[in-house]
Amino acid sequence: MERTIDELFPHFSEEGRELVKRAADIAGKALEGEVRGNGHPFFEHPVSVAQIVSDEIGLQAECVAAVFLHEATRNHREIDLSGFSDDIRTMVDGLNNISTIKPKDTRLEAEKYKKLIVQYSADPRVTVIKIADRLEVMRNLNLFPKASRDQKILETLLLYIPLAHQLGLYNIKSEMENIYFRHAEPEQYRAITNKLKATEKDRERLSREFIKPLEEKLSAAGISYKLKVRTKTAYSIFKKMQAQKVTFEGVYDVFAIRFIILCDDDRQLEKDLCWKVYSYVTEEYESDTNRLRDWLSNPKPNGYESLHITVRNKDKAYLEVQIRTKRMDDEAENGNAAHWSYKGIKHEQALDNWMKSVRYTLEHPFEAKPEDLPQPPSKEIFIFTPTGELRILPAGSTMLDFAFNIHSGLGCRCTGGKINGKIVSIREKLKTGDSVEILTAKNQKPSSDWLNFVVTSKARTRIKLELNEVERKKSLEGKEIVDRRLKNWKMEFPDDLVAEFMKQHKLSSVISLYAAIADEKIDVNDIKSFLQEKARKEVSREQEELAEWTGSSESRSSSDDILVLSAKHVKGLDYKMSKCCNPVFGDDVFGFVTRGEGIKIHRMSCPNAARLIERYPYRIQKVMWAETPSTGDFQCTVKITAEMEHTVLTQVMEVVNMFRASIRGFNVLEDARNSAYDITMRLLVPSNTELDKVVSQIGMLRHVIKVKRV
Repeated sequence: MERTIDELFPHFSEEGRELVKRAADIAGKALEGEVRGNGHPFFEHPVSVAQIVSDEIGLQAECVAAVFLHEATRNHREIDLSGFSDDIRTMVDGLNNISTIKPKDTRLEAEKYKKLIVQYSADPRVTVIKIADRLEVMRNLNLFPKASRDQKILETLLLYIPLAHQLGLYNIKSEMENIYFRHAEPEQYRAITNKLKATEKDRERLSREFIKPLEEKLSAAGISYKLKVRTKTAYSIFKKMQAQKVTFEGVYDVFAIRFIILCDDDRQLEKDLCWKVYSYVTEEYESDTNRLRDWLSNPKPNGYESLHITVRNKDKAYLEVQIRTKRMDDEAENGNAAHWSYKGIKHEQALDNWMKSVRYTLEHPFEAKPEDLPQPPSKEIFIFTPTGELRILPAGSTMLDFAFNIHSGLGCRCTGGKINGKIVSIREKLKTGDSVEILTAKNQKPSSDWLNFVVTSKARTRIKLELNEVERKKSLEGKEIVDRRLKNWKMEFPDDLVAEFMKQHKLSSVISLYAAIADEKIDVNDIKSFLQEKARKEVSREQEELAEWTGSSESRSSSDDILVLSAKHVKGLDYKMSKCCNPVFGDDVFGFVTRGEGIKIHRMSCPNAARLIERYPYRIQKVMWAETPSTGDFQCTVKITAEMEHTVLTQVMEVVNMFRASIRGFNVLEDARNSAYDITMRLLVPSNTELDKVVSQIGMLRHVIKVKRV
């Protein structure tokens, strides 16, 4: 190094220069023998970056030391930095992490990689130092081979220029834009820069001529102001030419003059003065009212306030005039309406707030203490696939979350994975920068336990869907087991007893019940015991009723008496329709005298009819329906077996709606083995005639295999 640290950084304190010397010595030894594309020592790179950080950005000695130590440890992580402060080591770690980013396709994932750079910047100055590093690279692009050069200018356009813009590093941003433009579009760059040079004297003359006739008027009106003159960069002009599809001459705001009015912070006074200056300008010059932008009366959503007008002088030359007060200008440059906030750059509120705090740190370097430095948003982590693809996940995500993020199928079969080459379980939590590989097995299936540690909604939703599908398939297996056993036992398991059995076992659905039987969590023989116990209680109750019946038989009328029923009677306390067979008006029925519940009406075809008539002939009551049906409705159950065609469900409901019947319950189970639907439907009908119509019409449907009343 030809120049000494004292010569390079004379503005640092003696302590600061000593710190930089120590860091530079370590870098000099670590980088010894490394050269750049021009054959010069690579050590020139950190020296140049350090000068940008110090002289052009104005950061402290700690940041310059971090530049040297980053280059020293980038390929030599074993170097001991314990002799340096925590904040320096934090900056070095961040810079080293950023240097490992190798975008697979920056153009497609620019926003992700920009976020990742910020995420790695635990100390906000890291992002600024990295921008300085990239500026030095751009200034020396000729040292790189073409492929590497093309990649770097693309990364600069999509990552580092927007970051510099957001941080208010406008000079650096403009320089990087022009370097990019010079290499990416050399012909356009030469054409625009040559026109800017050719018209430079014209712009200087225009500026003098523009303000001259206004000076006297503004002075007489007592308006105090500053004037800023700005020429667009070649790249900005090029972008506007493309966007508006115009030539260089068609870009009206190549040259802009900004009035900054100095006045008290009184909103009404500010507006009045801005409009007064506007009136003086438009009195003197011809204005294009179509290009008037009034953000005084209607500020932008981000708070930006200003008047913009395009005027033309007597020589037909156009220029843009911006009129605002000092308060408005300060907010536009540094506050919520900062320039980068209204130029269409994508941003998120948390990232924006952090970037604003970085700007403050840069502008007030000696006010910010290391412990007060803002931290980047930490709600996301950034993970790499083995091929270098970048994925963004919520903080706290696990290996299993990552697997589902890649593909639902991978998530369902995931057994674990490798993080940076180390094998881990599916529960392992990930952190930013991890390179992750997924391990799978064909027999792996989701478990309900997975829901206890995944954090992404995609993973949770897919796991629940898989678990529901598994439970549904188990349910079909369980139902087949129960149906087969009930047939062997010659028993029935009606809906009311199913509900009671589920309640005893604290199950929320029929699907859960049958799935539990298939998984042997519930013994199918428990159903047999349950039904037998119910039968024993029924027999016991019937015997008690018989004793009471026998004791009072002498006072009762002959069982040959005929009882006439109507739906109105049924709603009373004396008569009830038996739930085992659900008689409907018009059915062939008989009455059975019970204890406490009056007479229960059974269909002659009831499964229990033969037993009741044979055992208790003296308790049988002959009954008949009234001659005309009443307005009452009767509940009944219809079972349907149909092909597994989804339209059949709608067709069944449409048939019911054709008649005087209404659906009170509708349950569908899929019989995958037979590719059929098992449908159980509870109806309310006024008579068996109407029920027969419903059953007949359903039986005629194309996809219905079998239909019967139960």
